[in-house]
Amino acid sequence: MFIDHAKIYVKAGDGGPGMCSFHTEKYVTNGGPDGGDGGKGGNIVFVAAGKLTTLQSFRFKHKFVAPDGGKGMNRKMYGRGGDDLRIAVPVGTVIKDADTGKIIADFTEDGQEEIICEGGKGGLGNMHFANSVRQAPQFAHLGMPGEERNLQVELKLIADVGLVGYPNAGKSTLLSVMTRAKPKIADYPFTTLEPVLGVVQNFDQSFVIADIPGLIDNAHEGAGLGHDFLRHIERTRLLIHVVDISAHDGRDPIDDFKSINNELKEFNEELSKRPQVVVANKCDDATEEEISLFEEEVRALGYEDFFVVSAAMRQGVKELTDKVTELVSKLPPPIIHDKIEKDSDKVYKYVPEEKFTISREDGMFVIEGSWASRLRQSTDFDVYDSAQYFQRALIKAGVIDALKAAGIKEGDDVRIDDFVFEYVE
Repeated sequence: MFIDHAKIYVKAGDGGPGMCSFHTEKYVTNGGPDGGDGGKGGNIVFVAAGKLTTLQSFRFKHKFVAPDGGKGMNRKMYGRGGDDLRIAVPVGTVIKDADTGKIIADFTEDGQEEIICEGGKGGLGNMHFANSVRQAPQFAHLGMPGEERNLQVELKLIADVGLVGYPNAGKSTLLSVMTRAKPKIADYPFTTLEPVLGVVQNFDQSFVIADIPGLIDNAHEGAGLGHDFLRHIERTRLLIHVVDISAHDGRDPIDDFKSINNELKEFNEELSKRPQVVVANKCDDATEEEISLFEEEVRALGYEDFFVVSAAMRQGVKELTDKVTELVSKLPPPIIHDKIEKDSDKVYKYVPEEKFTISREDGMFVIEGSWASRLRQSTDFDVYDSAQYFQRALIKAGVIDALKAAGIKEGDDVRIDDFVFEYVE
């Protein structure tokens, strides 16, 4: 089975907790805090592997979690970092955030690596919290959680030429005589249920051609297996549009031609501008008049490269192959990278971080901001000293003053992320 799209969940490892310990050594009294930091959680790393051709590895497994970082140790030793979880995908894979649709990564080269989720930072050990007043801190920070995401993984074949057309137009037969590929061929529609690649070797030049399974009306809206097939056309440099000129099943060749081109345009406007060679196939079953009328219509629409072919009889195939070879050699390499959205503010200029904001929701005061979230996530509320440090951090950062200015009263509830506590004067 050809698997070319999957939805998966990935989570990087959590950072390990810091250690709370005190140095003990013979003849050394009051050695002081020596708890080390927790290790960083493992990243989720995707790697492009040229040997892979499908997303088969995601057929049954949809959840991937990297190892957590190790706990900090005494004697100021750091915990072990979690190993990265490396996930192999075929060249041509595009990864999107399933919740927003934003493109995160596009794999176009063998060996390309991208970190999709960062592992959480390890928590600080108690050696960091000693000062002239607090000489024996009885707490350490918890590790930060690793990033997690729902991903949409899609494979878009990277081929120079794409064969498009209605089912049973003869695309598979044409591919088999132009290359050494051996697609399934039969005298009924939808014989080909997955894209098939072949390599055309014409003297000292070669190119990759892909047989895109038959499209139908409204394929751009997902009719039939429209989206499953149309995505593979986006990265081709040239299209060979195969039309059954014999019209034995009662179809009108020119209507078929216009309909397929409309589906390409509706799916992606750029596809309507892609160079296209028109092939009138099964000419051995058509009259000269039928072929002539079809050619006039096609040329009137602005398509100059037109060939009359019988793939089954190998008639006109050499001339077609020579022309396609010539066109491919002159066309620029395709832009195979999908547009990856970037936060220009984050990438190019420094923006001071706002520590927190305060709002009210359903009578509850809500503290938001990355600093507030990190403070909450790193605090172990089961440890008295850690909870006291949390309270002092809120006071020092001005959160308590801001809550008072917002009108908070004793007994009101305050929330940071999923943690709710009662305000006490």
